[in-house]
Amino acid sequence: MGKQPDVTLSELQIALMRVLWQRGETSTSDVAEQLGAERGLKHTTVATLLTRLEKRGVVAQRRDGRQLFYRALVDETDVRRSMVADLIGALFAGDAQQLVAHLVQESEIAPGDLAKVKRRLARGDRDAK
Repeated sequence: MGKQPDVTLSELQIALMRVLWQRGETSTSDVAEQLGAERGLKHTTVATLLTRLEKRGVVAQRRDGRQLFYRALVDETDVRRSMVADLIGALFAGDAQQLVAHLVQESEIAPGDLAKVKRRLARGDRDAK
């Protein structure tokens, strides 16, 4: 298998990517309509974000007449994996156990959640959602 993509996105870029992940290939106008309703973004802002993501190789662009269509080139799992790895590296010196300990200490994980995590670890279930 090839190397996993290293994709770190801002909150706004993730919101945009979620539209593409949900819809598949879609037009700039459709993305702008949804993000305009959800976040009050203008069409020009969405177009700029899409262009920048296309330059980074995160999305692909296709032109049909005057209309631009975009589709995601990375999936949500890869983005999540990359961003969590960056978080662990930056805040926990590469130690994932410290991240889990922090979440438990800060009560971000309920006792029932811990049991689920333990079962997944026992099964080696790394990609479960």
